[in-house]
Amino acid sequence: MLAGALGALAQAPVHAFPVLWLSFPLLVLLIDPATDAPPLRRLRAAAWVGWCYGFGYFLAGLWWIGSAFLVDAAAFAWLIPVAVTALPAGLALFMALGTAVATLLWRPGPWRIAGLAVALTGSEWLRGHILTGFPWLSFGYGLAATDTLMQTASLVGLNGLTFLAVLLFAAPAAALGRQGRPRDGLAFVGATLLGLAGLAAFGAIRLASANVADVPDVRLRLVQPAIDQALKWLPENRLKNFEDMLALSRGPAPTSDTATADPAADPTTLVVWPETATPFALADDGYALAAAGAAIGPKSILAAGSVRVEPGPDPTAEPRYFNSLLFIDPSGAVRSLYDKVHLVPFGEYVPFQGVLGALGLGSLSNVVGGFSAGTDNRLITLPGLPAFEPLICYEIIFPDEVLAGAARGQRPAFFLNVTNDAWFGDTAGPYQHFAQARLRAVEQGIPLVRDANTGISAIVDGYGKVRQFLPLGARGAVEGPLPGALASTIYGKLGNFPLVLICAIIVICSITVRLRRLH
Repeated sequence: MLAGALGALAQAPVHAFPVLWLSFPLLVLLIDPATDAPPLRRLRAAAWVGWCYGFGYFLAGLWWIGSAFLVDAAAFAWLIPVAVTALPAGLALFMALGTAVATLLWRPGPWRIAGLAVALTGSEWLRGHILTGFPWLSFGYGLAATDTLMQTASLVGLNGLTFLAVLLFAAPAAALGRQGRPRDGLAFVGATLLGLAGLAAFGAIRLASANVADVPDVRLRLVQPAIDQALKWLPENRLKNFEDMLALSRGPAPTSDTATADPAADPTTLVVWPETATPFALADDGYALAAAGAAIGPKSILAAGSVRVEPGPDPTAEPRYFNSLLFIDPSGAVRSLYDKVHLVPFGEYVPFQGVLGALGLGSLSNVVGGFSAGTDNRLITLPGLPAFEPLICYEIIFPDEVLAGAARGQRPAFFLNVTNDAWFGDTAGPYQHFAQARLRAVEQGIPLVRDANTGISAIVDGYGKVRQFLPLGARGAVEGPLPGALASTIYGKLGNFPLVLICAIIVICSITVRLRRLH
């Protein structure tokens, strides 16, 4: 557990990735004794080691989840001990699976490091897909702790970074313990250090040659109101919060909440409000829509996060609620919209609603029955803007779910990610979320436009370089041009195919060695 907790320091906001040179070798040395046991006992012992490591890792990395339950403490504070421990305990099961499978590939010397890298890459992929998936704190983010090393994502993506992180940082264990010859282990450690230096050189060269032209005639304004989540939905605050959003949307290059310049002179193309920016259903309020349209320039589009309500299929049915992004023109008309497709379990809906609802468990959103999921992942095209892909909140953390239009032969000019991390206050959560969003930009070479209620709001280019941003907790707006998209990256073209091929070769070689020894 301590080894796992140490490994969590490689994640944002600390980014102390060298700790992985201690954390992963400790994991390998803890697994080693299990491989001497009979088959079933070996699997059980290795799984227990993996679970303990994973529990420590996720507990240290996800403790901030409990902050969300303090927003409505009277209703949810009692769940904090359960949530803060149950989520790490559940996620650690994937780690247990990975270490158990690794023992099936365990061979003396460096081969056991390669086997562990394959097994943990597979278990991390499963964690990102099973039960809607939650790939938060994937090990690969530890290898993306610097701008230079982050460029490797353009080659192999997050799953490839996970494989490389385990392979490179667990390497010292190849020269330790009683597994294999020390000379082979030292050679392997030297090879991995050269490999890491090669990745750093690739990143440095890529950044040195970075030359991104801005998209002409497109100017962005990101509004960050920094409204406390506990105060946001109080009836007495709703009008003031909405008026603050309007004030921050006006005028050229605002630097504070005093921007009141004439919208007619505003050159902004896209104004962005964060997820659920309005404490009411904006699409159903004609006055508010008109006021929102009047607050932006004559050639602007407003992207506003809001709850959207649809009536039920019959008069007796409950209405359906969506976490939506509305695109509003200066006349106040809704030109297009996007409903969030990938919802947060327990945050926006309750899985197995019938059973868990009967036990008194509801979603943190307090929406009756929870939110309904959207069904249309598509690119949005609006006047004055190139086609872009909207992603609400943690939809941005799923590498395999971005590029919604890829199947239609479309590639977005930018990702538009709106979120509300106010639930988690000034903790590690918002920093981790931003780091993961940045990596999507590097993986695909596609700029990121990110707007968050309390931060971090930023314009990020296809190299992951932050062009403009507002820090966590700041109130105001930030303005800037839209960086152009890069050519499709190697990862964007090939996806996980090279990684799957490499892992398959390692598995085949391991099986072949075992069969030869049996004969």
